[in-house]
Amino acid sequence: MTVIRELEIKREGLMNIAEKMVIASRTAPKARGIDTLEVFLASGGTIKMLSDRMKEIAKEYDMPFFNRDAENILNSPVIFIAGTSIKSIGLKKCGMCGFADCDEKEKHPGHPCAFNTGDLGIAIGSAAAVAMDNRVDNRIMYTVGQAAMDLGLFENEIKAAYGIPLCATSKNPFFDRK
Repeated sequence: MTVIRELEIKREGLMNIAEKMVIASRTAPKARGIDTLEVFLASGGTIKMLSDRMKEIAKEYDMPFFNRDAENILNSPVIFIAGTSIKSIGLKKCGMCGFADCDEKEKHPGHPCAFNTGDLGIAIGSAAAVAMDNRVDNRIMYTVGQAAMDLGLFENEIKAAYGIPLCATSKNPFFDRK
């Protein structure tokens, strides 16, 4: 008889769900089919690195909620992280970024394109839906995305990012927080 303990099941199950979140975010709709997203999973020592950087940000910028989130993610064996680069999608008429059109926006390369950030939001929503559909504790955190960008964890130049830590416990550690 083989006994498979809950801890092993949770680790493997959460990683499997996180992988499905990556797929869901990749297949989420993108404006004009232009993909500016980068997605990865963090686990093990990388989560500790993220937590440490979040604590540094809390102190450096007097933002205590970064400390709270830094402690929260230590309860997670895997974190889904997604970010977007900033690239115009080449429309002749839009203006949703605040400039007349994409040509004008390109003169300000650090200014976000509304479609890039919108696509990131759709991808994050798709990923979170996978976690929800599988009854996995999760929370979308901008704090994790900030730390990931600061640590250079992305392969490309990412300008906006979020993380979704996952956990399977009797009480969701990402809600009713201090």
